[in-house]
Amino acid sequence: MTRNLFDNTNDFPLGIPLSKFTAAITNTVASSPDLAGVWITAELSDVRVAGGHCYMELIEKNENGQTIAKLRANIWRNSFIQLRQKFLAATQREISNGIKALIKGSATHHSIYGLSFNIIDIDPSYTMGDMERIRREILFRLKKEGIAEHNKSLLFPQAPQRIAVISAQGAAGYGDFINHLLGNSEGFVFYPVLFPCVMQGENVSVSIRHALNKIYSSLTQWDCVAIVRGGGATTDLNGFDDYELARAVATFPLPVVVGIGHERDRNVLDEIANISLKTPTAVAGFFIDQLRFAFDRIISIADRLRIYSTEAIRGEERRLSSIHTLIPQLVLRRMAFNENKLKNISMKLPLVTQARIEKEIMRFDNYKTLLFNAISSVIEKNNQKIYNLESLVKILDPKNTLLRGYSITRINGKAIKSVRNIKPGDIVKTTLPDGEFESSCH
Repeated sequence: MTRNLFDNTNDFPLGIPLSKFTAAITNTVASSPDLAGVWITAELSDVRVAGGHCYMELIEKNENGQTIAKLRANIWRNSFIQLRQKFLAATQREISNGIKALIKGSATHHSIYGLSFNIIDIDPSYTMGDMERIRREILFRLKKEGIAEHNKSLLFPQAPQRIAVISAQGAAGYGDFINHLLGNSEGFVFYPVLFPCVMQGENVSVSIRHALNKIYSSLTQWDCVAIVRGGGATTDLNGFDDYELARAVATFPLPVVVGIGHERDRNVLDEIANISLKTPTAVAGFFIDQLRFAFDRIISIADRLRIYSTEAIRGEERRLSSIHTLIPQLVLRRMAFNENKLKNISMKLPLVTQARIEKEIMRFDNYKTLLFNAISSVIEKNNQKIYNLESLVKILDPKNTLLRGYSITRINGKAIKSVRNIKPGDIVKTTLPDGEFESSCH
């Protein structure tokens, strides 16, 4: 049977007073063993400290980020000091918004303030594990996309002087960086330009990515990028463990140097930046060291060049001295060689000349023979043509034609080729092989 929360409902014929009802809820919550000394997991929200007490909201979200449960909670002053020190020592973070925590406490109900959760203990290891889990998830995603090592793979300039600095203007960390960098004892010159950003809180990612976009628009003006932030509460560094920010740094086309927080602090940017250092001062020291190394290399090269040049000059001097000694001998040797060469030529010249003359005589004789043969051939060909023409003339002679029985008939000296050309009364002269006669046409 269900126990009645009120001894006699007949005492309230018009309904139970609210105070009685809420008192019953309070008694029920207080008497339930399942609601006392319970460990629960939740995300802390709206955390605030007042009068030494810590007040907050406990929330739970689903995969889509929607809040599916909410409960008011508090840590009373007598417990808060101890739990705060315990959590800070273990995680280097304050109890603050956004932290996922494993907490122990009991449900309480107040007639005016309603249901709440009174926290009496907190397990820092759970929160540390959640922070580490977030970092691992971001790094795993970057590796899966193949960009986790992109910025690390960029070749760092040997003498970085033009530095695009991302930091909070007026912050102590930025001041330490600039003072150490520009006040270096070696007198090295740097050209840092600040791109001011929000360096803590929820807007860290958006602010730094906006600065990176500005730097990208003037990319050729910079040797590298430095992201620096001084120390402080570790919870202030939560904004650096952000996927979009990590992706922007990992894919940036210039080497990125980070120096964020204290030596004990670590965030995702430390894992994917080209160079990761502990503090802003360490970043400044790194740049100074790079210029020192470059300067030392230049001095070393200059020394080697000087030594090499000195040795080369000495070697050339020795070679010139040797050549100076050898020049007279070389001249005499050359003159003797040329004299022998001239003698040989003078001895060979008559023989060469005689051979040349004989060769030309033979060639001239050959030309005479060829010319005679050519003339004889032309004469013979022309004689044959004349003979052929004589034979043709004899064949075409009219006398020979008349001897074969033909005659020639003329009128007025013109040969008659047709009877139509003859008229009655015309005097016709006929020529035969042995004479001529005339006749009249009728």
